[in-house]
Amino acid sequence: MLDRRDLLKALAAAAPSVLGIGAVGRALAQDAAEAQLIATHVCRLMPETTEGPFYFDPRLLRSDISEDKPGHPLAMRLQVVDAACRPIEGARVDVWHCDAQGNYSGYPGQAEGDLSGQTFLRGSQMTNQAGRVAFRTIWPGWYRGRTAHVHFKVLLDRQGLVTGQMFFPDRFSRAVFRQLPAYARGSTRGQIFNDRDGIARRAGEGAFAQVTQVQGGFEAALVIGVARARAGALLPGTAGPTRRG
Repeated sequence: MLDRRDLLKALAAAAPSVLGIGAVGRALAQDAAEAQLIATHVCRLMPETTEGPFYFDPRLLRSDISEDKPGHPLAMRLQVVDAACRPIEGARVDVWHCDAQGNYSGYPGQAEGDLSGQTFLRGSQMTNQAGRVAFRTIWPGWYRGRTAHVHFKVLLDRQGLVTGQMFFPDRFSRAVFRQLPAYARGSTRGQIFNDRDGIARRAGEGAFAQVTQVQGGFEAALVIGVARARAGALLPGTAGPTRRG
């Protein structure tokens, strides 16, 4: 298997620009810069997606959620704005995702057994004046029937604005899963990517992060557009749909 350095070199040689090419890509980048956004999906309202059965509030206000779990380093930058591109300060952003082998912390019945009481790959941050938060984590793994994704929840004054999932271009996930030992499995049965994931398809283009290669890993940036009228939809710890998400 290739090591992390070989992976980065391969992606640098093969992957096209995440901003696209030509006039359309340049126009999107210019619009984002003028609105002081971190990604090119300008002021789209983020669609609601299933919370899944693995949400809980570990009450951990932290930017590094990795807890030394093995995997490819990922820096996540999220920015919360309203429909008029105005940043929302003081919103709480919760994130959670599975590890390289598809396990969620805090719950029994995982491939690695009972992970109750553990908190890896979970955390919260409060948005700054620009509506931004940042997390240090690892590239999420996969489990049967789901593409790679990160869950997030945005709350303001303890009221839910949106619950969603962040997705990634397949070329990055394929390279990580195939070439890094932490993601190796005895079988890839049940592995799917974005085109076969119904949640990703319904979420649409606005739920896909803008991924770039940075020193030592990847960086994913996503603008989360919210409608303040959604407030009150979910509270921290409120149970969502019970389907595996």
